[in-house]
Amino acid sequence: MEKWRATTNLRRSLKSILNRQLSSVSEFRYLNGKRSCQSSFNLIRDCKSLGQVNAIQHRCFSSASTLVQRNPSFSTLNSDDISYFKGLLGEKSVIQDEDRLETVNTDWMHKYKGSSKLLLLPRSTEEVAQILRYCNSRCLAVVPQGGNTGLVGGSVPVFDEVIVNVSSMNNIISFDKVSGILVCEAGCILENLISFLDNQGFIMPLDLGAKGSCQIGGNVSTNAGGLRLVRYGSLHGNVLGLEAVLANGDVLDMLGTLRKDNTGYDLKHLFIGSEGSLGIVTKVSILTPPKLSSVNIAFLACNDYSSCQKLLMEAKRKLGEILSAFEFLDTEAMNLVLHQLDGVRNPLPASMHNFYILIETTGSDESYNREKLEAFLLSSMEGGLISDGVLAQDINQASSFWRIREGVPEALMKAGAVYKYDLSLPVEKMYDLVDDMRIRLGDLATVVGYGHLGDGNLHLNVSAPEYDDKILEQIEPYVYEWTSKHRGSISAEHGLGLMKANKIYYSKSTETVQTMASIKKLLDPNGILNPYKVLPHSLNS
Repeated sequence: MEKWRATTNLRRSLKSILNRQLSSVSEFRYLNGKRSCQSSFNLIRDCKSLGQVNAIQHRCFSSASTLVQRNPSFSTLNSDDISYFKGLLGEKSVIQDEDRLETVNTDWMHKYKGSSKLLLLPRSTEEVAQILRYCNSRCLAVVPQGGNTGLVGGSVPVFDEVIVNVSSMNNIISFDKVSGILVCEAGCILENLISFLDNQGFIMPLDLGAKGSCQIGGNVSTNAGGLRLVRYGSLHGNVLGLEAVLANGDVLDMLGTLRKDNTGYDLKHLFIGSEGSLGIVTKVSILTPPKLSSVNIAFLACNDYSSCQKLLMEAKRKLGEILSAFEFLDTEAMNLVLHQLDGVRNPLPASMHNFYILIETTGSDESYNREKLEAFLLSSMEGGLISDGVLAQDINQASSFWRIREGVPEALMKAGAVYKYDLSLPVEKMYDLVDDMRIRLGDLATVVGYGHLGDGNLHLNVSAPEYDDKILEQIEPYVYEWTSKHRGSISAEHGLGLMKANKIYYSKSTETVQTMASIKKLLDPNGILNPYKVLPHSLNS
């Protein structure tokens, strides 16, 4: 029965596509001696039988099965292409080794896997420009890649796209101690930047659990949020400028270091969060705040979600300018961390609680800030908002608290199959979805809720021993419909990638998406940059 339904739906989808594109034909033209690709294609030729269509059905376990067809307008690699890239980059930067390709073709959660035959490692913006100029002339599709820590399939190929990894572009260009402005290349690992700035007496406004692997170019391209957004805001506010290479090889130098610049359109924002679909970010200038001497962390327990909400409101009022993080996790998340990760201990061992809150404050006056936090905690406990809690006494204890919160994704991976959803919702509604999903799934799976309560970002995770279509059918599209109904976003900070490209309409209007597609067409007419991602596949074809 299930097989029949899937086949029927597939045929229905094909019929709809064929009705729209029956007369389209593959077309290649040569302009000035160079091959130019058209996005139209002939589905009659490429989809002669249902069996052939099934062969190109892209299956990913974090989202419903998606029919993705390789755009036949894209060329395939040949020996001349390899020779060109070796002449440009040198043999060591042109990777065809199968073991290394296996790694870069697969996302870190092992859910998405491409079949690229080529990894390029440029060392400069000019090399990136020449790579894209050549690929655009040949209609070779490209996937920009950094640390490959994404969760939605945005940083790995879908088919045989050329992987352009900027990890070799990892230089810090300049740092101004007066203004706190850092200029660096896109391949700099976030943790290395954090260490560099720490030695200078500054901090990165961005902090992520994946900081040991993720790169600043990827952070900017996905508009990564992280643990301290409640204090320092998003990268749209902290990135002062960037350099990006367009699909045709043109370099946009927007690497400004000014806090104020109202000269025309602020184009850098198009590249912050566009996931490499409009251009490859090669350099970034970012405003970094000074490192403050007083950092305090409290790990607290609450009886119910209502208390968590009230505690957040009180923290904003009473801690104000020193509040730098407000994270939450439920008892299911805590259980997973304690059972799956070695060396992690419960800071509140007397009993398990329904909810846990991690609060971080940063300021310049240790005694004043600590007294302020202790007074807040005391009043919150007297008011019944906190059922238990502990204040870190040293850096080791503080690190152990953060290890619990940052360790949830790792614990989920070790527990088995996991379906991950990164959602923005009104704070008062966030946990309602978790409760609804537990009722909906029953004993089929474990539903885990945690995230950045301070900025309304829920990480909804469904954990099971193995991936199961029955579970997925209960999750999707229900999660997206629920989020849309409550005027939330289906992607708070992870991006859309391949997983959610076709789901964008749950969060954006048709007119908005069409405008995005027009911008994509303007900046990347041949559609070679990160194809099949971000925008609906019907608009990418």
